[in-house]
Amino acid sequence: MSQNKNTRAAAAVCGTKQERCVSLAQYMIDNDATVRNAGKVFGISKSTVHQDITARLEKVDPELHRQVREVLERNKQERHIRGGLATKRKYSELAWKAVR
Repeated sequence: MSQNKNTRAAAAVCGTKQERCVSLAQYMIDNDATVRNAGKVFGISKSTVHQDITARLEKVDPELHRQVREVLERNKQERHIRGGLATKRKYSELAWKAVR
């Protein structure tokens, strides 16, 4: 899904907190997104995304909550890898600038 479609989908989400948490969960599952990515697309903070998909969603849709927890768990297991890649990229860029 393109960023433009995601942004339009997020903008269309208005209403109750329950509707928002279901929309967030669907987005995260469909796009295998992180909490940070979902927050950017929906224009809300990481804290709000996390609150919606952990506490609120469990009461609204337990099955959807189970699915999004799997995505969150996978992201948690992979975060050290993403962090290492970001550090490598940072220092590669610094080295490239120093050579120029």
